[in-house]
Amino acid sequence: MSETGFQVVRGGRLLDIAGHEAGFTDILIEGDTIREIGAPGMAAPDGAREITAGRRLIMPGLINAHTHGHGSLAKGMGDRWTLELLLNAGPWISGDRSLDEKHLSARLNAAEMIAKGCTAAYDLYFEFPLPTAEGMDAVARAYAETGMRVVVAPMMADRLFFEAIPGLMDALPDRLRKRVERVKAAPYEESLAAAHAMLHGWSFDRGRVRPALAPTIPLHCSDDFITACRDLAADEDVGLHMHLAESKIQAVSGVTRYGKTLTAHLDDLGLLSPRFTGAHSVWLDGDDIRRMADNGASVAHNPGSNLRLGSGIAPVRDMLAAGVKVGIGTDGSNCSDNQNMFDATRIASFASRMRSPDYATWLSTDEVLTAATVGSARTLGMDDEIGRIKAGYKADMVFLDLDNINFVPFNDPTNQIVHAEDSSAVASVMVGGRMVLDEGRFTTFDYGKLRADAEAAVERLRGATAGMRELVLALEDHVGRFCVGLAHQAYPVQRGLGW
Repeated sequence: MSETGFQVVRGGRLLDIAGHEAGFTDILIEGDTIREIGAPGMAAPDGAREITAGRRLIMPGLINAHTHGHGSLAKGMGDRWTLELLLNAGPWISGDRSLDEKHLSARLNAAEMIAKGCTAAYDLYFEFPLPTAEGMDAVARAYAETGMRVVVAPMMADRLFFEAIPGLMDALPDRLRKRVERVKAAPYEESLAAAHAMLHGWSFDRGRVRPALAPTIPLHCSDDFITACRDLAADEDVGLHMHLAESKIQAVSGVTRYGKTLTAHLDDLGLLSPRFTGAHSVWLDGDDIRRMADNGASVAHNPGSNLRLGSGIAPVRDMLAAGVKVGIGTDGSNCSDNQNMFDATRIASFASRMRSPDYATWLSTDEVLTAATVGSARTLGMDDEIGRIKAGYKADMVFLDLDNINFVPFNDPTNQIVHAEDSSAVASVMVGGRMVLDEGRFTTFDYGKLRADAEAAVERLRGATAGMRELVLALEDHVGRFCVGLAHQAYPVQRGLGW
């Protein structure tokens, strides 16, 4: 940045998402904020640093509405996993992390997002048996060091997976059930105390790195815990993020446990509000969607993860029509295997076409890209600051190389970003006026060291979690068969293909 605090981006083509155009434009930046957008050659203050953007398509930074930083060290560890098999594997693939390894996994997560054109994210980070102020500080510090914007929310539960699904514990053989019963979730009061300590000890600039709360899944949390999180979030004015009706097993189990849908139950508990984001929300019915809309709640749509885990296809068109705020996320690399928001936007477009043969109901590329920027910014509670390249907004933007084969020929920028771009055209990434990726080079950390540290950590974890891996694999078939049975039960809506 110049001594005057001004920068001017010249010679680039600025994306107009709705207009499917990209005209030549200059952008004046003061500090971390866009001050003016004008015609090529517009005046700039004396001493302003010039950034040459010839042969660059400039777009808002993509915003990841739902990720899990702890998942970055577990990419590729599973194949034919449903959501429930992933949850079964959680203590193996995400367990036994040191404080340094928690910091490392969040940094690796951030690095991949930056490299692939993402400037902000909502990270639901998991520590077992309960979150710690030190752990969340390490995660937040990791994002701050890379230069990314983030909302960090500790995932919390006071019921284990095997307690959450009615009948699952009883379906296990005696020898395995006894081993599982020895593992206990922390009482919710302990998790709540840890969350309170995290919020009151938060030392980061909340304009860049802010906290939130994530009681992980309704079935995994007692009602007392959910309402306590609701009250704490309101008292501290932070967001609430929860996995909601992600799989049919969750949806069916919700009706079994509560006598109503999961969304209806959360509504009765007063959880739905403008501060609430429901991740996935695949198995919402029409009444559920109206509840979300009426309460101003958001949905983090994770189409890649939903397909990867066989969870189904979310009714996004119905959500948008009802007025639900929808953002797009990747989910964690332990269940989607990458942090590529370009992939997520393309899958969102394609998956919408499986819901109906009527092409008028399919998501258009401008709708998808708006969801991945403006919509996701809303889920983070930052929609008045990021998600747009506009005067008064933060200078968070991505520079795409128009010489990359994805843009040759250059026909329609919006369509090509969603349907052709795979992140290989990402040349530079700016967050708050600072280049965190400059012509393919990270500027805030040593990527070689990060890679070496990640490889060393995974080598240690293989040995440390070997016993848990053995238990997970022994449980896998029992969990899988039981949950397949649940998935075949009748439910009022259909979100899978043929089931």
